[in-house]
Amino acid sequence: MFELKKAIKSQHEFLLELQQILETELHLISSRDAESLINMLKTKEALLDSIQKQDTLIAGLYTKSSQEQKDNQEVVELFNHAKDMVAQCKYRTQINQTAVEQGQLRLEHLRNLLLESRAKESMTYDKSGRTQGGTSGSGISA
Repeated sequence: MFELKKAIKSQHEFLLELQQILETELHLISSRDAESLINMLKTKEALLDSIQKQDTLIAGLYTKSSQEQKDNQEVVELFNHAKDMVAQCKYRTQINQTAVEQGQLRLEHLRNLLLESRAKESMTYDKSGRTQGGTSGSGISA
């Protein structure tokens, strides 16, 4: 049972680190620091791999445990705390996802504004005085 408790406590440390990374990720998303964000995402990926391996270890230890050990109050509390931490990580991930989506929408809006601005700059007039968009300077002959 000692090994199971130790494994769950180790998972708590991983999850706490993940929470901190998710907070940093949100800051980097909002500050649009792409290089730091990419480097941090590599760290996050490695941490998620560690969490998955620890989950596998815990599952194996839990399966080998007796029912009395599984029902131990401390083990139950450790599991509940880990579940709460996972729920917090999921919530922070959703916040980060929303921030990324909003950033993408802002970029798309900016892109559209730039395209509209370029279209206005390239607007010309035909012989009858009507506006005509397109490439400026085409069709001119000397």
